[in-house]
Amino acid sequence: MSEFSHQYREKLLPGQRHAFADTDPEFVQIFESFAFDEVVNQGDLDERTRFMAILAALLGCQGVDEFKVMLPAALNVGVTPVEVKEIVYQSAAYLGIGRVFPFLKAVNEELTARGVSLPLEGQATTTPKTRLEAGNQVQVDIFGEAMRGFQNSGPQESRHINKWLADNCFGDYYTRKGLDDKQREMITFCFLAAQGGCEPQLTSHATATDPGPLPVPALYRLPPEPQRPAVRQRGGDGVRSRPPSLYTRKNGGAPRRSAAFTFVSGYRALPRLGTENRLASTPSWMRSRCFRSTPPA
Repeated sequence: MSEFSHQYREKLLPGQRHAFADTDPEFVQIFESFAFDEVVNQGDLDERTRFMAILAALLGCQGVDEFKVMLPAALNVGVTPVEVKEIVYQSAAYLGIGRVFPFLKAVNEELTARGVSLPLEGQATTTPKTRLEAGNQVQVDIFGEAMRGFQNSGPQESRHINKWLADNCFGDYYTRKGLDDKQREMITFCFLAAQGGCEPQLTSHATATDPGPLPVPALYRLPPEPQRPAVRQRGGDGVRSRPPSLYTRKNGGAPRRSAAFTFVSGYRALPRLGTENRLASTPSWMRSRCFRSTPPA
């Protein structure tokens, strides 16, 4: 293990040894030298943002054991109990309570062990009567005016899905205090990327117009893609180029954009596409069966 990684780990988790230090010392040396030295020294991602994203990614991939290890580290670098709770709460809209339950339990146990009084101060800003309108306004603020009235769009038999997106996903969670829109979009991106199989939704959130360039750390698992990941280049306010391999055709239809991204460990600008391009990037089966346009779920 490098000297820097040893010191960094001690800062994150004072006095704690890795669970596999005795049984798998070579693996621990390789992993921690990489994760706690090479990665953290690449780019300019601040530690609070890094650990918020790590917690969200571990929720997405259901890494509850590692979540329990990283949670104290996140709190030690300044992620607040409210922020941790908001990350877990918001994940319920993307993962379901069955997957979220053990993580919320782990958070409560850690906070209680630290002497934090529960429940925390409430963060809600909406009521049952205002959540739908407020949620749709957040959709408009983040994804553009084309999302106005999205809850009323789509086939009648599936329109309730769009309503749930507006009132529950955005109205109940995005409107809460504790995290800003940029942070909420970042953790949503991590939820979707880490759980896999959510390429259309991942693409929608990657093309959000309002929060601006999202801080996306390295090492988040994406679902396998048949083509190589697209290399994103920095340039001005956004992405400078988009290689042809980003596009594939299915059954002779319109090109759709792959969800395979190459992540960097610092800030970078994600592409900003208009609503019409988000529509083009949505698989036809999803457009025809469920949504008027790609739902930013």
